[in-house]
Amino acid sequence: MKPAPMGGQHLSPTKERRSMPRRRVLKTGTIEFGSEPIPCIVRSLSAEGARIEVNSPLWFPDRFVLAIDGERRSCRIVWKKEKRLGLAFE
Repeated sequence: MKPAPMGGQHLSPTKERRSMPRRRVLKTGTIEFGSEPIPCIVRSLSAEGARIEVNSPLWFPDRFVLAIDGERRSCRIVWKKEKRLGLAFE
């Protein structure tokens, strides 16, 4: 089924809203905000952010450091859904 036209354009319900599209990856990473890093899986990545999965839906602060492949990036949580987190790099 095609999406309904809006203003003369066809918009997909899953249209990408990011300024930089993320590429799918499968990498291990760590969330750092306390004394013990928390392991995570990085599922998608761009220059501006990432989507990660954690083993359990634990509490995380709104801002933390994400470490991937020896690189550490400050980030903030943009969205949460169960064990998945959408991040924006700062």
